[in-house]
Amino acid sequence: MRACHRTAWCLLLAGSVAACDRRVQVAGPPEEPREGVAAGQAAAGNASPPPAQVGAAAPGPAPAAADGAAAAQAAPAAQGAPAPPPANAAELARPAKCGGVPPLKLTLVASGLEQPTYVAGPPGDPARLVVLEKAGIVRLIKDGAVQPAPFLDVRSRVFFPVPNAEGGLLGLAFHPDYAKNGRFWLHYSSAPRGNVVIEEWKRAAQGADTAHPEPVRSLVDVKHGAWNHVGGMLAFGKDGYLYAAIGDSARSPSPAADLTSKLGKILRIDVDQPTKSPAGNMTSGDPMVWDYGLRNPWRFSFDRLTGDLYIGDVGQKSWEEILVERPGQGRNDYGWEAMEGAHCYPPGATCKPRGLPPAVEHPRSEAGSIIGGYVYRGAKIPCLRGRYVYADYVTGRFFSFVWDGKAATDRVELTSALSPNGLPSSFGEDAAGEIYVVMFNTGRIYRIDPG
Repeated sequence: MRACHRTAWCLLLAGSVAACDRRVQVAGPPEEPREGVAAGQAAAGNASPPPAQVGAAAPGPAPAAADGAAAAQAAPAAQGAPAPPPANAAELARPAKCGGVPPLKLTLVASGLEQPTYVAGPPGDPARLVVLEKAGIVRLIKDGAVQPAPFLDVRSRVFFPVPNAEGGLLGLAFHPDYAKNGRFWLHYSSAPRGNVVIEEWKRAAQGADTAHPEPVRSLVDVKHGAWNHVGGMLAFGKDGYLYAAIGDSARSPSPAADLTSKLGKILRIDVDQPTKSPAGNMTSGDPMVWDYGLRNPWRFSFDRLTGDLYIGDVGQKSWEEILVERPGQGRNDYGWEAMEGAHCYPPGATCKPRGLPPAVEHPRSEAGSIIGGYVYRGAKIPCLRGRYVYADYVTGRFFSFVWDGKAATDRVELTSALSPNGLPSSFGEDAAGEIYVVMFNTGRIYRIDPG
């Protein structure tokens, strides 16, 4: 039933079977049919309060993905002055005198990629980015050019049951001291059954452009199936622990509130002692559980200045949500499946509210598959610092707000300002804190730059 709904929805948005095949193979979102909302078009209706729109025109429909021949070629790097050095700690706070959001644009960094799912920069290395491709290739962008040889090829290990399933190679995190130790971790659905796996890997040698072909060790291997609600994000917190998102696999009833299960959770892992529960994790159930009651936390991130955790949790029927958590304040229930956002689930039901409410929620008229982003802390756009930027895969809209420690303030829509040429499926940061946008359906990577 889910597959039929998904195909009908995709045909409605993409307009053809071929376009649908290219577009729907995203690793995390899209989820449910989003009826009556055209791709890349701002739908009628607003959240309460509505985000202000920066710019004028709404974006047009996204173009078709690159064909096989184009996908084999790397795009030239965007031209311009060298990137400024990372801002120091004193500069990271958003200047108080900035009036609103500055002019912005998306600058093409790379194209011709095959279904990219994530982009990241190694800590302390401004010359490199890595891009994950759904089928299992880790691509290296070095000095602005996509390298012909993969950094790592794990296609033989990766599994998703059908082309439009959400599994694949989904997440990567570098060790904070990666420049010295070469350690990194991958999150993917594994062959032959689609278990969710989190493994440690290692760079081949210091400064090398390749990784060892075999993993160091497995940290997580949990039964899933890889069809729906896989999650996929990995990131290190300021506490030095690795955080990982795993969706609830679309099971009914959902295991999101079951503390003995890793599904529907944010995990917190000591990578040096992965079998030991870090202090502060849940004291009952699975020792890796940090937060629970999540449906499909496809993308989360940490504010590199404050350590606040921002979680984008993809909704089911009516609401998409962004959750914000202060550093060290885990062990939270976020309510699924008793709650969808701040509302009882299923729609129309009455219930005793359960769990922590979202910082921001969007009705289905605004967003259909939320993509968690990043708080900007780079050097290029000082007046964007401190602002959280995120998006929606279904409508192609970009949103933002500033978290004041208690509530989301200064909500502004950025769609017209960024004029996206594609459907955003993920965000990423480089070593300097600049933010990148992944367009799954066009195989392109963009950087958010001053307009």
